[in-house]
Amino acid sequence: MPHSSTIHETLTAVFQVRRFPSTIRAGNDRAAAAAHRCPPNQRTELAVLLWERALDPQRGTWSLPGGRLRDDEDLDTSARRQLAEKVDVRELAHLEQLSVFSAPDRVPGPRRIASAYLGLVPLTAEPELPDDTAWHPVSALPAMSFDHGTVVEHARTRLAAKLSYTNIAFALAPADFTMSTLREIYCAALGYDVDTTNLQRVLTRRAVITPTGATRAPGRAGGRPAAVYRYTDSGIRVTDEFAALRPPT
Repeated sequence: MPHSSTIHETLTAVFQVRRFPSTIRAGNDRAAAAAHRCPPNQRTELAVLLWERALDPQRGTWSLPGGRLRDDEDLDTSARRQLAEKVDVRELAHLEQLSVFSAPDRVPGPRRIASAYLGLVPLTAEPELPDDTAWHPVSALPAMSFDHGTVVEHARTRLAAKLSYTNIAFALAPADFTMSTLREIYCAALGYDVDTTNLQRVLTRRAVITPTGATRAPGRAGGRPAAVYRYTDSGIRVTDEFAALRPPT
């Protein structure tokens, strides 16, 4: 059945942990400190995929990928289609509905209700992006279109919460990884420092990660070869519904 005068759209905050040049600064002291401590690069941060608007309204600002829901598709299908068409992202490790944004004045013109999604891409993926699309550190967003900055903040809050009580980091991690790499991912996604030993102990106790039996050679600083792990599951599951990761005091 055709829609009424209210337009329904989907928006997706696609996150990936990425390494940025040191000239790009984090937006707050806590994020900057976490990025500094997370090895092996001082500029490892959680990034969000945005495209620059070339037309009014709000030309030159940056938007989340998304668009109008078609009459013949559900919300999940629409979100995936918009990612493929707008920013050429076709493979996500995880996608979930985030929230509905329905303020009457959230965009100019006809009323638009947005169903927002959280999407995750693993560290090692490198999608080919259009010229008007780029990854931006979540801690230092550019001028954002409409309420898209609020959507990004909601998405980051959801991700940080789920890192405590689910195995959602499987969607940000490579297929095989060392604990130092996994710590780097947690630091960037949470925005604060995480202890490697504690992280390994917690995830092992919850059967979230599994040793592969392989090792990787130590870096230039030397030391013992690092054990290689992988996530036990390739889909999301609750591991401890009452758990909460907290920043160091």
